[in-house]
Amino acid sequence: MHYHDGHFLGMHFVWWIVWIVIGVFFFLFYSSLFQVTKKESPLEVLKRRFAKGEITKEEYKEAKKVLDS
Repeated sequence: MHYHDGHFLGMHFVWWIVWIVIGVFFFLFYSSLFQVTKKESPLEVLKRRFAKGEITKEEYKEAKKVLDS
């Protein structure tokens, strides 16, 4: 191989870019794969539904009584 004519140096630079892109891809993929998801409690779901207007105030109070008991 001829190291001094510049061809090897250019290809070496391309391979560094390829490995960096592959590394970033795997890092993002695996970090999102092992991310712990928070599970909502029933009371949080009830509050969210009330805030969105999916249930009325009376339905909210009744369901909250059931959950608290």
